[in-house]
Amino acid sequence: MESLLIGSLHKPSFPVTAQISSLPIGSNVAAHGLKCKAFKNADKLYAMPMRLQLKRQNLMQLNAGNTIITLNPKRGSNSKFIVNSASGQSIESEPPSKSTQRSVQNAFDAFYRFSRPHTVIGTALSIISVSLLAVEKLSDVSPLFLAGVLEAIVASLLMNIYIVGLNQLSDIEIDKVNKPYLPLASGEYSVTTGVMIVSSFAILSFLLGWLVGSWPLFCALFVSFVLGTAYSINLPLLRWKRFAVVAAMCILAVRAVIVQIAFYLHVQMYVYGRPAVFAKPVVFATAFMSFFSVVIALFKDIPDIAGDKIYGIQSFTVRLGQEKVFWICISLLEMAYVVALFVGATSSCTWSKWTTVIGHTLLGLLLWNRAKSVDLTSKTAITSFYMFIWKVTL
Repeated sequence: MESLLIGSLHKPSFPVTAQISSLPIGSNVAAHGLKCKAFKNADKLYAMPMRLQLKRQNLMQLNAGNTIITLNPKRGSNSKFIVNSASGQSIESEPPSKSTQRSVQNAFDAFYRFSRPHTVIGTALSIISVSLLAVEKLSDVSPLFLAGVLEAIVASLLMNIYIVGLNQLSDIEIDKVNKPYLPLASGEYSVTTGVMIVSSFAILSFLLGWLVGSWPLFCALFVSFVLGTAYSINLPLLRWKRFAVVAAMCILAVRAVIVQIAFYLHVQMYVYGRPAVFAKPVVFATAFMSFFSVVIALFKDIPDIAGDKIYGIQSFTVRLGQEKVFWICISLLEMAYVVALFVGATSSCTWSKWTTVIGHTLLGLLLWNRAKSVDLTSKTAITSFYMFIWKVTL
């Protein structure tokens, strides 16, 4: 406001002081006592070169954009001038609709980061792909099939958010070092808010699984709940993430075994009403995802070495070093692609054979080429490559 009053005056012949105290946005300036003090000789005002001519009147107005500022001179010993803002909206004000929209966007962004979206996407894609393995003919892709897959995805994502949320609640201090952008670590979420979210999502997940009535689905949710809780929660004999081998086994059990077998059985037995027969593609998918799960268990700790060292998390990265664990992960994934290539080559279906062979060959080469360019001294580069692994594998 001060700049509006004296910023447009060219070389004034006397100093002007504006006193502005705690003026709310969009308020009437006079209502809050905004005053400008000048020298006693107000006549000098007319000698000042101005861009806008201020006429000698009891009412003088300065138009500043959309803001009309009214100067009412009150004669007194000090010749004080009271400035009134007649604008309907202050220059710095923000429309309520935009403010609400910004609040909604911030809330969505915080929850997006809290949910760890790469795990959400990975879980959804895994369930869809393993469910399709139960499809024997085109007519199997029916509304009943789609409803069964959707039930499995929603229940699993609710449980997934419980697991990743509980891990953040248990690692607030560690995440302040490793992942300060997460809502709990940054202070965007309070502990109470985090507890409410994870509790609500766990209850909703079990409730949906119970209402669906599929025992493979409910068992998958229950085992995921138990292992996810034991992995993160800081209680005696628990917090298994402290132990590298046990932590890797937890992730392997959920990602490679539970997701593959339980959700296949959900579609095979509950949706189609067929006996539990494991076809060759199911066995292959389970074996491939076992490699992937081990890699995820190892790789996720590479960029987090600083915080893990401080708080005594004995991950493989802390024990062996970042570079060694990095290349172990790359080797395991390349082995998985080679195995997939040979399995595809033995397929009796021509289109499946060539798709599998060519696809996994290209993915293996792409992974190797990208791995050679990763800067292991950069946490950003390592994290980016970790996201890349999720993409090329799923």
